[in-house]
This record gives sequence, structure tokens and C-alpha cells, in this order.
Amino acid sequence: MRAFLDGKEALGLPSDRVPQLEDVSAGLMALSGFKLHPAAGLVPLDVFYGSLGDGIFHSTQYLRHHSQPLYTPEPDIIHEVIGHGNLLAHPGIAEVKRQAGKAAQRCETEEGLQYVADVFWFTIEFGVMYEGGELRAYGAGLLSSYGEIEEFRGADIRPIDFHQMATLDYDITQYQPILYACDGMNELTERVGQFFAEFDDDTPGRLAAAASAA
Repeated sequence: MRAFLDGKEALGLPSDRVPQLEDVSAGLMALSGFKLHPAAGLVPLDVFYGSLGDGIFHSTQYLRHHSQPLYTPEPDIIHEVIGHGNLLAHPGIAEVKRQAGKAAQRCETEEGLQYVADVFWFTIEFGVMYEGGELRAYGAGLLSSYGEIEEFRGADIRPIDFHQMATLDYDITQYQPILYACDGMNELTERVGQFFAEFDDDTPGRLAAAASAA
């Protein structure tokens, strides 16, 4: 995916060692205004997503166990830096993440926050995109999983549907069998970005009603 490769080139992370988070942050601040904040493990949803609205990405620092090199359900340094770090180096994608964070900040209900988290999962974490007639991965969860990179084109690929994303059961311990594809970069930065920018606690109910009426 071109935007990821452009961000990767702009950030210029070393390939011979694991970079320090402060070095990654220095590069990101200059490119998109984001910085990485060390996290000991999983961060509560309201803290993790809310911090994105302030340009802060909570990043773990441990490395996946050598017995599971292809995929790990826990976000490790490979996922955080190779996946999210390079994505955050692209201003357009960074802005989508920032808008997701601001949406989370506006949420006053657990339902609303979970809705944001689930749409984020199927876009920023496990999103795919048609680019130049080819299906490309852009989600950080896909980009940081060698195993899933080899498998994602065999998934059930569906068009963007926010309510379906937020109500679909998924298992984080397995390769994702259902993925949602943006039709080019504009659908990610404009349509997905607008969804987060306009989201409030009433959005789930409105989209559920629209889905029932369809």
C-alpha cells in the first residue's frame, strides 16, 4: 500500500535493530505530530483511544515469543513500530487515528466506545484496500503479521460497512476470516475519517435503525 510505504520511507526506521521509542517519536513528531508513550501491556480502551485524540500512541515494548513468530494477539514492539509507527508517519492516516481518538473522547457510554474500537479494528488494525486494481493490506495487525500477510487475500472481503464492523463477532487469537476493503486511499481518509469525526453516542442507534430499514 503506497501510503504505508511512503510513511515507512519518510520515517526511516533502522532495519538492523529495534529502535527506541523516543527515536521513533522524534521522527513522528516532525511528520504527523504523534509520539509513542511506553505501555507495560494492554491499555484500557478509554485511555488508549482517547490518547490518540491528543497525538499519543501507547506502545508496548516487549517482543513476541520466538515460538509464535508469524502472529501474536498481544500487541508487541513489532506490531507497534512496524505496523502503527510507519502508518503514523503518513499525515493522512495519522489524522484518521486522531479523529478516532477524538470520537472516543466524546463517548459517554461503553457501547459508544466499543463501537469506535470495533470500527478501528476493521480499519486501522485489519483494514485492506484496493489500489491499482490489487488488494493491499494497510492495517497494522496485518502488516506486522508475516503469517496473515500470506493469508489475507483468501479472506471474505467486504465493502466498508460501519454498523456491520461494529456488530460482527471476531476472534483476536486467529487470522481474521472477514476483512473490509476501502476503495482507495480517499475512502480511508475521507469516509472513515468522517465517520470518526462525526461519531457520537447516538451513532450506533442511528446506524442500527438504518440497517434494519434497509
